[in-house]
Amino acid sequence: MVNQVKRKAIIDFSVSTGPYQLFIDEITEMARQKISSAVYFANVHMYVEAYKNANFGATITKADIVAPDGKPIAWALRWLYGIKQDRVAGMDALPDLLDRMEKENLSVYFYGGTQEMLDKTSAYLKTAHPALQVAGLYSPPFRPLTAMEEQEVVEKINAASPSIVFVFLGCPQQEKWVAGMKGRVNAVMAAVGGALPVIIGMKKRAPVWMRNFGLEWLFRFLQEPRRLFKRYATTNSLFIWVMLKEVLKIRILVPLKLSKA
Repeated sequence: MVNQVKRKAIIDFSVSTGPYQLFIDEITEMARQKISSAVYFANVHMYVEAYKNANFGATITKADIVAPDGKPIAWALRWLYGIKQDRVAGMDALPDLLDRMEKENLSVYFYGGTQEMLDKTSAYLKTAHPALQVAGLYSPPFRPLTAMEEQEVVEKINAASPSIVFVFLGCPQQEKWVAGMKGRVNAVMAAVGGALPVIIGMKKRAPVWMRNFGLEWLFRFLQEPRRLFKRYATTNSLFIWVMLKEVLKIRILVPLKLSKA
């Protein structure tokens, strides 16, 4: 049975909730049925992109699953609604999903990244998941596709008949691509972002203690300060400000008004 994960809005940003394992089970079941569906892993960057852009926010709302990837997203659910939510990080979910796909003989497809990354992915899978059925790996051009090229991609993927397509184009491009392909590509499409480079060893992941304190962003920043400085300076500060206002409204202002009524 699918659609067991529940949704909760964090100021118009709809996040799926439930135990970590339920997400893996739900995605696996959709893959088993080859349901054309959108699965996103939401972090602070995605939240702020949706907060600033209503069209992108609508794209997120229409997804089948929006997993709380970032620790701050899980914290927000607790601060605002008292929901003790597991973190469902793409970096944890991707290897777990590869395990499930291998055990259940469900084929996978990889879309995005450079050819070098895909070559490393292929080599990694042969060692870590030798029985996994890989339907294909495709590195698209680093530019918007024409309508004809897009249709060719749809036909190429459907001809390979994967159960799940792992997409890694970066946020928000990958979520927009998945949204545009929903109903056209006959498979689950999971936008796993930066999870794949970490899984295959191209990048390092933050130690557990940093993840537990919600500092994974700092670890990534220290690895790529030039590229990430502007993003984190704006997104993190805006997220904190928005959350503080919402917590103030829900925890203090609303109860105060009710007490005076």
